[in-house]
Amino acid sequence: MDDTAAGAAGRADDRAGDPADSPFRHEQTARDEAPQYVLPLVVRIEKAAPPTRTDALEAAARAVLVMLADERSTGDGEWARAMRDWQDARIRKVVRRARGGEWRKASLLPGITVGGPDAGAGPDAAAQAPVAAEGPVFAPYAEVRVFPPVPLDGWPKELAKLQVSGTDLDDPEEPPATADPATTVLWLSPDVGMSAGKAMAQAGHGAQLAWWELPETERKAWREAGFPLAVRTPDAAHWRQLTRSGLPLVRDAGFTEIAPGSCTVVADHPALRR
Repeated sequence: MDDTAAGAAGRADDRAGDPADSPFRHEQTARDEAPQYVLPLVVRIEKAAPPTRTDALEAAARAVLVMLADERSTGDGEWARAMRDWQDARIRKVVRRARGGEWRKASLLPGITVGGPDAGAGPDAAAQAPVAAEGPVFAPYAEVRVFPPVPLDGWPKELAKLQVSGTDLDDPEEPPATADPATTVLWLSPDVGMSAGKAMAQAGHGAQLAWWELPETERKAWREAGFPLAVRTPDAAHWRQLTRSGLPLVRDAGFTEIAPGSCTVVADHPALRR
């Protein structure tokens, strides 16, 4: 899912963003004149045991945060230049899917895999340990690999051939519409229908906005805790309150699936509540 957000101004690499030239804005801006980069995310979807939808969304959001916080992405790190170039232009994220040999080949490229507590057990761990359930069988956790940004037309061949479609995922049970007040929550709009791939990219946008808005002490605490977060869909009344709360709000640029300017995610980190 090729995805670009619009809306609230953020900060790239701790530099204040100009609201008139925001990376989250669907109107033409000076950012469109810069070389355009994309942050690739690959979700592992094994045919026999796919991840649940909510797990995949949460893993994608954490993957974006892990990439932003990684020492290779800052200062003189090996990915720092690509990260700066990406954040100086449009903030684009593309979610693709892989399984089996495709996933193993993608895992050999420079990047970071975010998954469950057994993610280090080997490339076939998720497929070997499905969650037993009535009806469909799901992987015990989602695995998402995030890669340093690449030019729009400069994808590694191992990633370029992966499919964008086919990321429609399900939850075995309806996730709760509430969350612990102490938890960082990415609230998805109840009014906008999105495929799992689209929602994963939007969750990543929301996590990135929260990261930009946090002071360094809160960033450090969140990072050291392993970026705990939840993705939830509130009821309509709660959603209206959230969009007026002053919390970071993602507005979609409208390149895929939904109309430009649609409000998709509110990033509710406890330290950002007014």
